[in-house]
Amino acid sequence: MSYNIAIDGPAGAGKSTIARRVAKKLGFIYVDTGAMYRAIALYMLENKLEEEAMIAKAVEDVNVKIVYEDGEQQVLLNDKNVSGLIRTEEVGKMASCVAKVGAVREQLLDLQRALAKTENVIMDGRDIGTHVLPNADLKIYLTASSRERANRRYKELTEKGVACDLAVIEQDIIARDHQDMNRAIAPLKQAEDAVLVDSSDMSIEEVVDAIIAAFKEKC
Repeated sequence: MSYNIAIDGPAGAGKSTIARRVAKKLGFIYVDTGAMYRAIALYMLENKLEEEAMIAKAVEDVNVKIVYEDGEQQVLLNDKNVSGLIRTEEVGKMASCVAKVGAVREQLLDLQRALAKTENVIMDGRDIGTHVLPNADLKIYLTASSRERANRRYKELTEKGVACDLAVIEQDIIARDHQDMNRAIAPLKQAEDAVLVDSSDMSIEEVVDAIIAAFKEKC
């Protein structure tokens, strides 16, 4: 019997970083659903497809796979490893757009649920606990203030030598929150039985410890 942990939350809350660390400590498989949407977003950007009807039709030609190499998740887009191409701001914004398209969500849902049935997984995204894995054994809603999330992203970009504006980053985050929370299909929201973790004033290790403590309480 597999054990599933669902982590939901807004953009920039640190879901991927936290989920990876918790998965490593618990010996679970980490499934980054956002990476799947980003892979589809990359395909749409490369092919200059922006309208929902065009995206819904084009997704039929998109094959996204998750594989693991040396314990690390790799994302394959039509058999090409795109793990290093999907973390740009442009792809992130497009991912929020493609996530609104029903055909895209349906295509990825089967893959996500199949993984959860056979493995102990930690899965993060926007609608894992409310839609993808509504019966997950443990649900976490991980969030932080928009300013703190913007600060984290600003630091990440400047360390890479990318010129950016903190105010613009925060406005982009707020806009993405609004889009994710108000989309017609599976909007971002905290599941009724989810544990709320606000990481605004917490270190990464403190957040990891809080989630592991919640896991131990459930077991």
